[in-house]
Amino acid sequence: MHSISSPAVMHPLSLSASSRFLSHKLLIPSSFFSNFKTTHQGFHTNFTKVPTFIRNCTSPPVSAKPSSQIRWNRTKKSEPDKKLQALRELFSRPGIGIDAYIIPSQDAHQSEFIAECYMRRAYISGFTGSAGTVVVTKEKAALWTDGRYFLQAEKQLNSNWILMRAGNPGVPTTSEWLNDVLAPGAKVGVDPFLFSFDAAEELKEAIAKKNHKLVYLYNPNLVDEIWKGSRPMPPNKPIRVHELKYAGVDVASKLSFLRSELLDTCSSAIIVSMLDEIAWLLNLRGSDVPHSPVMYAYLIVEVDGAKLFVDNSKVTPEVLNHLENAGVALKPYDTILSEVESLAAKGAELWFDTSSVNAAIVNTYKSACDRHFEIHVSDRKGNLHNGSNDQSWGPSGVYRASPISLAKAVKNHAELEGMRNSHLRDAAALAQFWVWLEEEVDKEVKLTEVDVADKLLEFRSKQAGFIDTSFDTISGSGANGAIIHYKPEPESCSVVDPKKLFLLDSGAQYVDGTTDVTRTVHFGKPTAREKDCFTRVLQGHIALDQAVFPENTPGFVLDAFARSSLWKIGLDYRHGTGHGVGAALNVHEGPQSISFRYGNITPLQKGMIVSNEPGYYEDHAFGIRIENLLCVKEVDTPNRYGGIEYLGFEKLTYVPIQTKLVDLSLLSVAEVDWLNNYHVQVWEKAKKWRRKKSIDVSLSLTEKLVYESVDTVLVQSVFLINEAET
Repeated sequence: MHSISSPAVMHPLSLSASSRFLSHKLLIPSSFFSNFKTTHQGFHTNFTKVPTFIRNCTSPPVSAKPSSQIRWNRTKKSEPDKKLQALRELFSRPGIGIDAYIIPSQDAHQSEFIAECYMRRAYISGFTGSAGTVVVTKEKAALWTDGRYFLQAEKQLNSNWILMRAGNPGVPTTSEWLNDVLAPGAKVGVDPFLFSFDAAEELKEAIAKKNHKLVYLYNPNLVDEIWKGSRPMPPNKPIRVHELKYAGVDVASKLSFLRSELLDTCSSAIIVSMLDEIAWLLNLRGSDVPHSPVMYAYLIVEVDGAKLFVDNSKVTPEVLNHLENAGVALKPYDTILSEVESLAAKGAELWFDTSSVNAAIVNTYKSACDRHFEIHVSDRKGNLHNGSNDQSWGPSGVYRASPISLAKAVKNHAELEGMRNSHLRDAAALAQFWVWLEEEVDKEVKLTEVDVADKLLEFRSKQAGFIDTSFDTISGSGANGAIIHYKPEPESCSVVDPKKLFLLDSGAQYVDGTTDVTRTVHFGKPTAREKDCFTRVLQGHIALDQAVFPENTPGFVLDAFARSSLWKIGLDYRHGTGHGVGAALNVHEGPQSISFRYGNITPLQKGMIVSNEPGYYEDHAFGIRIENLLCVKEVDTPNRYGGIEYLGFEKLTYVPIQTKLVDLSLLSVAEVDWLNNYHVQVWEKAKKWRRKKSIDVSLSLTEKLVYESVDTVLVQSVFLINEAET
């Protein structure tokens, strides 16, 4: 991640059998660098053969208190929260009459990232993390979030709130807490558009244990009522066509696949509400949601047609023509419920993925089916002598997982090529960025975490096909790096401290792919403990990268590979090891994952993309994470036990890993080889990419300059050769 401004920053690693447990030699091979001199923006480096020895020392025991055991420093009792007061006043309004109200993070499409106008949980609580649930009763207010956000929530919630660290021992779920704090027979209100049908049913069943009733409040959303005039307007940026050269498969073929699935399940139509599924299926992209190239819409695909429910003002002539050619009609976004009612009246068997389709839509369908069944029975009353069975009349719905999710997750050739190419352009931007950052730090320029994130965006924005970041850049110095999904803010962020670890997790949306990469670096002299922890995270990263496994293996089986080295000294991390990634789509996608959570049994398949991101976080001290994206590929093993395929991973990310943080006494020969080989691949990929003349022709002058500098950057930073000792 650095240029070699001093011999201690990055060096090739060498490990001989005789000295394996005594010392590790780091060499810059004179054969490569002899008479070599580079210049980058006035920065001169002469390379000579500089042997450096690191003694094998025993690191002190590493221990860290979890945030739950550290006193939560609060200011004294704050003034009553005016937003909470206003919300509670609505509880007793006629037509509402509730005792508690639940506010989730999601929009009506169960999105992770949402438009600002739908950030209701953030507005009411002040907590801006992407995951969390708020429950407000007449006397209490509580927020549940997972381990990625414990520290962030501690900072952002005022003293009117109770922080529930979900997953920690003794912490109740939302339903358990409601059953404990509410008197029996209470009414719990929710906006049914913001809960999947499955989640709503689970909640209804759980609170029924204390005779509580779940109340659906369709209109208005109570947070919207108090937000009023200050609430941002809904997004209305134009939709664009995702070109076939990037999509790989045309819309007609995708719809044909989906319709064959409808016929196989005896369904009349399917309701699609997940935004990335709609974008993928119709080869469209939008700008409604920060970091995700999607648009707010619903889609109904029937055997003989399709309807897209979307704000017509976003539909350009090109998009309209694209949809008409695919046989897709347009409908206003807010008419989805009336269309569902109409289909139910016609006896349509609708397919719902109830894990994602919201409760408002599913309940509208169920109620319409019941209503029309009652009408049918009434009309036929007294005329049952013909022996017909009225109980068999009418639709009941098909409830199963969306077939689009898996189809989208298994990337085709064009999508994979786009991902590979976009990652190389992203690597070029990162190479320039890291050189700039180290030079600024060396000059003792004071940079905030926001300054650093903004500069990285500047480098990325010069790359061909850049559209947006794929998530808010996590730029964390020192203790802020321990906040797993930390977002620096201008008014409260820290200055990058050269004497502390710096964690940078960032990504980009390009027209042809999506990137997500994390590197942790130190600009000074890391402590033995920091090196120990970093090295164990690296070992986990290497172990997962090299994993070979039989087909039909679910991701959770591989999770322990990444944690094993940390476990050996009693350490761990509070997040999954890998998530799926979309191709020019959402940076987080399912159904695949690599996680300690055993519930996801989706097998990893050839063509899927997952992240490899083990970490370690010492609360209020530092954070470490190393992340690459990987593509699942078939591996040619010498044996095929059981006659099945064996799978492994292809690396997509080619960004240097700082060797200064590595404790070589912990690495095996194979691990040293992996690190050196990876850096050779980084160099070779950069050279190959730059020499693609067909690509160079399409680049602007600025972009060509970026690629010209890549050679310099990578020579300085990562050309590592494992030179055997003589």
